[in-house]
Amino acid sequence: MIDPKYRTDDHYDDDLSMPPSSPSSINSTINSTIELVNKNLAKRYAAEKRFQVYGILSIAFGLFCLLLLFTDIISKGIGAFTIHYVQLEVTFDESVLDINDSSDAMQLALADYQGVVREALKKRFPTVTHRPERRRLYSLVSNGATYHLQDLVQEDLSLLGQTRTLWVLLDDDVDTYLKSREDRSGPFIGRLKSEQIEWIESLYKEGEIESRFNRWFFTSGDSREPEMAGIRGAFIGSLLTLLVTLALSFPVGVAAAVYLEEYAPRNRWTDLIEVNINNLAAVPSIIFGLLGVAIFINFFSMPRSLPLVGGLVLTLMTLPTIIISSRAAIKAVPPSIREAALGIGASKMQMILHHVLPLAMPGMLTGAIIGMAQALGETAPLLMIGMVAFVVDIPTGITDPATVLPVQIFLWADSPERAFTERTSAAIMVLLAFLIIMNTLAVWLRKRLERRW
Repeated sequence: MIDPKYRTDDHYDDDLSMPPSSPSSINSTINSTIELVNKNLAKRYAAEKRFQVYGILSIAFGLFCLLLLFTDIISKGIGAFTIHYVQLEVTFDESVLDINDSSDAMQLALADYQGVVREALKKRFPTVTHRPERRRLYSLVSNGATYHLQDLVQEDLSLLGQTRTLWVLLDDDVDTYLKSREDRSGPFIGRLKSEQIEWIESLYKEGEIESRFNRWFFTSGDSREPEMAGIRGAFIGSLLTLLVTLALSFPVGVAAAVYLEEYAPRNRWTDLIEVNINNLAAVPSIIFGLLGVAIFINFFSMPRSLPLVGGLVLTLMTLPTIIISSRAAIKAVPPSIREAALGIGASKMQMILHHVLPLAMPGMLTGAIIGMAQALGETAPLLMIGMVAFVVDIPTGITDPATVLPVQIFLWADSPERAFTERTSAAIMVLLAFLIIMNTLAVWLRKRLERRW
């Protein structure tokens, strides 16, 4: 017997009593549903097209800004790769040079080479007789000309007493004027006097001024004279600093990643370590500079402005990046590789060294190179440890005083001389080229060493 509460006879009878739907009403319902779906699809397609357009416009705007930035940097810095020289008849008069004994190396080093340059200028412009005018005439030639003449005499002592036609370096103000003389729309704004411009124009018309490749920019260190300033010291300082950083951060970072992924137990302590590593990757770089000052300089009493100290500070900064990328590369290795190695009798150490690390190495190297590129562009932590010092000599080791390219750019950008503007942009071009090469190397290594399974 059926319980009355489960009876549905009344409802069943009600359903049977309802009249059936007509075919026309069913078709109208279907058509309205299709129209509604098509309308919604049209809106969705339009929204998707707008989203694609927004994405394309964003990419185009980013590329435009990047192109504008590169154009501005290149247009300002391309002039630093050329420099102007003037042709002079130089007489290496021993009385002017104040050399009594040509075999004395000290006399050769301290000789008055600037005096013979002045004599050559007086011979070229004999009408300039007043002392103020002569000072302005002498200022047309750079102080670097004396070093050039000194090198020539020390290499060939037979030049003493002879007259040679030489090309000597012009001053930075003259170089700036000559580079802007053809494209300037108004009067030249600079420190040159009208009479100096007349002398320059006369030399230029006679073909005694020539533009050449600026070898000083790549072969010399920093200088207070813009025409003699170069990036060699900063470039070698950057290389030495990066070598120290790579030698310390890569093995330590890989070892930490292997321990955390393969050996460390999952507990609150390892979770705390992982959280701290992720947080350190987002810490401002100047904090690492303060840490370097407190530990390496104040506590260990290490000298400032050394590539060794800079490398130690940058190691602390790049370690989180290398550890995170190395852990991601180790995680990407399939578990079947580990199981297969252990299944054929390999120990855990053999499994890691012979199977996991070779497969994870492309990702590790990519992360390391990206970390090195990040370290190459850092300025704030190196400023804190004193690598902002004015260093003229080229460093030969990690314990020699040095600076780096970003700091050199910072120093030149703060200089009042107009010629340092193009040196700053040219140094930025070199730094960007270095970064592009490092990132290209990272992509190439990843493709070269990548293994498929």
